[in-house]
Amino acid sequence: MEVVVDFEDYFPSMVESMGAEGFIMELCNGFRLLMDVERGLITFESLKRNSVVLGLNDLRDDEIVGMLSEGDLDGDGALNQVEFCILMFRLSPGLMYNNASKHWVDEYI
Repeated sequence: MEVVVDFEDYFPSMVESMGAEGFIMELCNGFRLLMDVERGLITFESLKRNSVVLGLNDLRDDEIVGMLSEGDLDGDGALNQVEFCILMFRLSPGLMYNNASKHWVDEYI
């Protein structure tokens, strides 16, 4: 059975309406929502616990591990804030393949 997922990328319109700095602040808010407060990282345990907030009640452990490893650039098994923001950009076709993205990043930096 083939599963088809319809995906609408809202990130470009969020950047347009909030500006680059506002968008980055929203990503940081999302990071804080999912992170382990004591470690300051999104860990397997914190993502599993907080996945309910995302409406992902039935995520399997291997799916959570896959999500973490997709963005884990330093190999520590968790996501820091920078890794999370990079991952969010990489997962947004509208940001990755839009020439305006460089402008948004330049505006923020």
